[in-house]
Amino acid sequence: MTATPRPPLTILRAAPRGFCAGVDRAIQIVERAIERFGAPVYVRHEIVHNRHVVERLEALGAVFVEELDECPTDRPVVFSAHGVAKAVPAEAERREMMYVDATCPLVSKVHVEAERHFANGDEIILIGHAGHPEVVGTMGQLPEGAITLVETMADVERFKPKDPTRIAFVTQTTLSVDDTSAIVTALQDRFPEMKAPHKEDICYATTNRQAAVKAMAPRSDIVFVIGSPNSSNSVRLVEVAQRAGAGAAALVSCASDVDWQALGSIRTIGITAGASAPEDLVEGLIEAFRSRFDVRLEDIRVTDEDVVFKLPRAVA
Repeated sequence: MTATPRPPLTILRAAPRGFCAGVDRAIQIVERAIERFGAPVYVRHEIVHNRHVVERLEALGAVFVEELDECPTDRPVVFSAHGVAKAVPAEAERREMMYVDATCPLVSKVHVEAERHFANGDEIILIGHAGHPEVVGTMGQLPEGAITLVETMADVERFKPKDPTRIAFVTQTTLSVDDTSAIVTALQDRFPEMKAPHKEDICYATTNRQAAVKAMAPRSDIVFVIGSPNSSNSVRLVEVAQRAGAGAAALVSCASDVDWQALGSIRTIGITAGASAPEDLVEGLIEAFRSRFDVRLEDIRVTDEDVVFKLPRAVA
């Protein structure tokens, strides 16, 4: 009996995709801490926003908590890649806890910028999403009220500065490049003297992954973004794909999330992964398509990345 031929499918694989240097560093910090100090090692907040990564680290001996008061004082604690308010390490020091800060250096750069503007007497606008750990951490670098959060164009219109000539802005590192650009333009129209970051705050990895999605979206019947729902950069990739002309876009945590019955007659799909999603999930999704289709794989590469961040001395 002749087997039914599998339908042809072109998979466009975005490059760059997946882990960025900050995520890779943060995961290594937890792994090295467990090697050096033994299990358990406590981690305040998910080290990165990916359940698969978290579960793997839990199996090694990491214990994830939301607040320091859930941690014993005789075990190390790691702060997540998203950054923390200044009150968190201050509390750890008060309790004489051993801690390792895994904040992404590009997030730390935003913290330093905010502090510099504050020291200069500027009123600070933070463009970002309310409640995101990175935003909470950045706003927690300064006294309450020193930073105003702007999420939308409506927020731009509502903002009333104390002195329109003494304003500066910083941004969350994982935002949509296009959305942020529109908000910055609207702010600059209202406040021409507003100070900007010396170098754009949206990180290189966010920018590069969005550029790769833009390149492949117009050819894709559907773009699959591998990532978690609480991963800001992954959710932004879905939005970018939809706006850039993909027939559809879907956020999936792994191959088992795909609704195979709903795919219909697809010819070309795009696959990418958020900055906190491991490459084995990409490979797993491609293999799941290979089992159902005659796959031709094509890489859509917009740039190469070679950024590496040093580990803290405590775990280096």
